[in-house]
Order: sequence, then C-alpha cells, then structure tokens
Amino acid sequence: MLPKILSFAILASSALASVIRMPRSVSNSTSDKLVFCHFMIGITSNRNSATDYDDDMKRAKALGIDAFALNIGVDSYTDAQLKLAYESAAHNDMKVFLSFDFNWYHTGEAGAVGSKIKQYADLPAQLKVDGKVFVSSFAGDGLDLAAMRSAAGTDVFFAPNFHPGQGDFKGIDGALNWMAWGNNGDNKAPTSSHNVTVADGDKAYNDALGGKPYVAPASGWFFTHFGSEVPYSKNWVFPSDLLWYDRWQQILGLAPRFVEIITWNDYGESHYIGPLSSPHTDDGASKWVMDMPHSGWLEMSKPFIAAYKAGDKSVDKYIKEEKLVYWYRPTPKDINCNSTDTTMQGSPNNGSGNFFRGRPNGWESMQDAIFVVALLTSSGTVEVTSGNNTQKFEAKAGASAFSVPMGLGQQKFALTRDGKNIMGDTSLKEIVNTCICGIYNFNPYVGIVPAEKDIDQLQPAGLAMLTQGLTAPCPTNTLGAAKPRATLSRRSLIR
Repeated sequence: MLPKILSFAILASSALASVIRMPRSVSNSTSDKLVFCHFMIGITSNRNSATDYDDDMKRAKALGIDAFALNIGVDSYTDAQLKLAYESAAHNDMKVFLSFDFNWYHTGEAGAVGSKIKQYADLPAQLKVDGKVFVSSFAGDGLDLAAMRSAAGTDVFFAPNFHPGQGDFKGIDGALNWMAWGNNGDNKAPTSSHNVTVADGDKAYNDALGGKPYVAPASGWFFTHFGSEVPYSKNWVFPSDLLWYDRWQQILGLAPRFVEIITWNDYGESHYIGPLSSPHTDDGASKWVMDMPHSGWLEMSKPFIAAYKAGDKSVDKYIKEEKLVYWYRPTPKDINCNSTDTTMQGSPNNGSGNFFRGRPNGWESMQDAIFVVALLTSSGTVEVTSGNNTQKFEAKAGASAFSVPMGLGQQKFALTRDGKNIMGDTSLKEIVNTCICGIYNFNPYVGIVPAEKDIDQLQPAGLAMLTQGLTAPCPTNTLGAAKPRATLSRRSLIR
C-alpha cells in the first residue's frame, strides 16, 4: 500500500479543552484508559506466519500499548496479513482493531467497510470497548454510518478520523485526531500567520465530540521525502524537535480516554517507534530510514504511558530505570544537496500538492539542535557534547528535557552524580556536513544511554528500493561498522 497523500484542514482554536468524563466499562482491559499504536499493514506483505508479528506484539505489550490499530487498504494481501496479525495478537495477549484507510477505501463503500468489520469482529484478539467492536479510520468523512453498521451486523464502537466541521460527529462513538504535529491548518508546516498547535486540535475535537471519547494523537516526528522515483511524490516536514516529550506532558494534563501513537512502523513519514528490523517491504523510505533507529522513543514513552493510565499528572514516580534518550538530525538544515537530491530529478506527480523540490517544505521550522530527555530516579548532572560544544545541565529526579546547539562530529552523553560517573555513551551516528546518500535527510537518529546491545537495522526487504532514484553512493547499514558492538555497548564515560 502506498503512503498517505490526503490533506485535511482542521479547525483552529486557542485553548485546550477539558475532557468530560462519562461512566463507562471497557472490555478486554483492566484500565479505563487505553493506548493504541497505528500499524501499517500495507508494508507487511512479506510476512509469512503469525510468528512474524510476535516481536511487534511483545514489544508493544511490554511498553503498555493495549492494541494495534491495523491500517488497511484494499491490497490483495490484506486479509492474509490480518489473519496472521490477529492470530499473533491472541497468542501474545494483545488486542488489535481495523483502521480503514480512506486513501484506498471510498466513502461510498460503507457496505464493504461493514462487511470487513463483520469478518473479524468475533476473533479473540479483536478489541471491544463498552461491549462493542472497536473500529477506526484514517479520514472517511462522509461515510454512510447507518449502512456501515447494518453491514457489520454487530454493535460497533466507531472512532474514526473524521474532521470537525466535515464529518458526522453525532453518528460516531468517538474520534481520532490524526494531526499530532503543529501545522498551518492545511497539512503543511505552520507559518507566522497560520499556526494550528496540537493543543488547538485537541480543543477542536473535544468541542466537536461534546463529551464523547477522544482518541488523542501522540507522535515524535514527521518527515517524508519521496521524489519522482515513485508515483506518490511528497516532500515536507512538520516542526518536531522536542515534540515527543512535550506531547506526552500534554497528554498527562489532558487525560483523554484513548491515546493513539502515530506510528509503530510508518517509516515513510519518519514517525515510527518500532524497530527498523520489524519485517516490512520498502516503499522507497529506506533512503532516509537506514541507520536511523527510533527505539529510544519507544523506551522513553514507557513511564509516560504508565502515568497516563494511572491518571497521574506527573511521570516522575513511574520511572523505574534511569535513561538518557537523545535525538538529532544527521546534518545541519541549511546543507545544500540540490545537485544530488532525488526530489530535484525528473517530473514528479504533484496531484496531492504535497511535493516540493529540494529541502522539504517546512525545513526552516526545525532547530539545528541535539535534544535530550533525562529519566532519573534522583537528581544528577547531564553532560552533552555535540562536536566541540559541551554543556552541562542539572536535572531533577523525574523527566527533564534539554537541547544543545548542533555541532559537527561526535555526539556524547553522560550522567554524573556526586562527582561519580553513572553512565555515558558516544552515539554511533556523527553529524556531518555532507549529503548522506546524496539526499536531504530530516529524519532523526534516536539513541539511548545505556546503549542497547544490538544495532537495529533494516533487513533486505526493507532496503529493496534504497538505490532507486539515487545519484550518489549509499553504503548500506554502516551504523557501528567501525567498531565491534561489544566495544560500543560499554564505551568509556565522557570525562
């Protein structure tokens, strides 16, 4: 299935709404609050058994995720992969549900949508909320809800990605807000005159829902960079920077009934938290995803998810293991890659209006900085070295966020306490002023201290389109190649 290309305006507003809580019961969960994670079935056609989904299910469950929202289109392999995903979820005590992608479904296909719901409604892994089969969507405003429910033949808890002012909010049970990033109200980066914050979106949805459950989005990033080498050309970035940290703090304050992480494995839009090694095919995103793991974001969210489910406004007491999570882009934003970048080649299809040549639309909104989140059980000193620039921060017990101006070269991170080295690491990814693989890459590298034992890498199927459209050399899976990982996992502390 090809990446999403639709754009939708959302209503802007200026303040965060309060969520009205209603008495309710939730099936298949011991908590009133549930966390979902969007999962793209469209890039998993190479999975051959239910066990190919087991690692994803186990990782998600350990994180505190209750269910995967299985994004589906009309690909020939969709049912085969759904069968495997539902089977794996049942084996791993996870839940899943269908999320219809209306890039591929049409709003006139209410009968087909209902029939698909009916097909999976009674499987053991199907998420049910308030005794109803839970179903969601990407887009879908205008769907005939009565016809969909009739074809489903069962009670459906429908929480689609309808849009305030467009969709029928009276006929749905809840709604998902997809816009987890600040924007201009028309699916591009915000401008000085058009700035819709994520909190503005929260308010617009809660106002439209009138007390019905809200599925609040949480995402760490958005960058996509498809050129003429594919028919779904698009090239833009939303301001992200410390978004992953800031959004979880907002979620704790907002306390919605549901949260949906966007996403587990949408590599093409750079907002994945799942492993690079998770089996998938390549839609061309490998050019900016190779050597760019995001598993540090997965680890960072664990105490925030626990705090959210407990209804706590602070994450502090849910931090059980001390970690430093850091992320940054691999090059400064003003580097010039026009002579080799894929978006400068050919005659791309811009029917969506989402394609731009050269640097991604919105590139100016990004900071040239290193972002660090400290998860500590007691206070300490965080030291960050970016190139020749070293800064120290006094971090309190709990969660704290810091940023340091980007410097070329090695990136080092350390924690000291009472004059003693507690932990430290040198990132496997240096910041360079050359165009990696010849392209503009605004995807972040996400690392963690203590370092993970294994290096997360794309597998052969996930690299299949790496060289398509490239005009510069692109060495494959080079992360950590300079040294054996055994020496990298316990590197010298930074002192």
